[in-house]
Amino acid sequence: MKSRSENNQVKKFRKKGNWFTGIVILAFLGFPLVVKNDYIIDVAFFFGIYTLLGLSLNIVLGEVGLFDLGHMGFAAIGAYATAILNTRFGIPVLILLPISAIAAAIFAYLVCSPIIHLRGDYLCIVTIGMGEIIRLTLINNPFGLTGGPNGVFGICFPCIGNLMVIDSCPKFYYYIWIVVGLSVFALIRLQHSRIGRAWNYIREDAIAAEALGIDVRYYKLLAFVLGAALAGVAGNIYATKLMIVSPESFSFMESCLLFCIVLIGGMGSIPGVFIGAAAISLFPEIFQTFAQYRMLIFGAVMIIMMMFRPGGAWPRQRGGIQDEAMLIGMENTEI
Repeated sequence: MKSRSENNQVKKFRKKGNWFTGIVILAFLGFPLVVKNDYIIDVAFFFGIYTLLGLSLNIVLGEVGLFDLGHMGFAAIGAYATAILNTRFGIPVLILLPISAIAAAIFAYLVCSPIIHLRGDYLCIVTIGMGEIIRLTLINNPFGLTGGPNGVFGICFPCIGNLMVIDSCPKFYYYIWIVVGLSVFALIRLQHSRIGRAWNYIREDAIAAEALGIDVRYYKLLAFVLGAALAGVAGNIYATKLMIVSPESFSFMESCLLFCIVLIGGMGSIPGVFIGAAAISLFPEIFQTFAQYRMLIFGAVMIIMMMFRPGGAWPRQRGGIQDEAMLIGMENTEI
């Protein structure tokens, strides 16, 4: 009898989750058709960009617990790889999407390999320096490739052969959210895989995880590489939308905002990233009339939330929805 009641509870949770997911997908698909306002659709596009960047940092910070305050540097690598290869060699932007991810991943591997043994504040300080080194290098225009402070102009729009050119606000909206949807699907699968469990063990206690035979260095480096690759994809899409990239778009402040996205939503929580990204991208638009006070309001909200919701707006349930449903079923069953 107990097992039947537990199974019923699990089925109810799954049905609710499926209905909620279906409603959210339909809302996102129908949004440009209902709104028909390019400005609002653009805001939704940048909401998607921040969501993708938040998901990339969530791999490093949320899953493994590694402090990274230079994460926008990886997005810069992806954006500039796209800009330089497209403007100088005429390589199509969609072909450059995986290339930008690979470029950011290789850079992350080369840079993070020597520092992966650092922990806590020390790793945080080094990543800040890494992000600033990338930005200053782009400003100094090495080999005349990055355009210095002015950046790189004239990046082409993505095009699918001769069938369609992604050149309007609704098309870019669907483009970014399709990429976000695929990323979420892959990251959920990754969370429940052997790699995801190893990351969680390392986050809770790296010494105990190493004692159990987990290659801590390998899995930490893997998190940085995968997070950088996803940030490189976001950099590619960002560059093609604006048709220009400049060093100031990848400042330390932007890395701090990504850090806030993960903290606001909840470390390791994929739905929480959406909440955090909405707070970061939509908040300035809502409070435009209070432009000079909006950072003050944002800071006050952050302090209040950290006091009353230190786990984030949507903390991750580490046992998963099935385990949660089974626990509720056991609580409702008389012993």
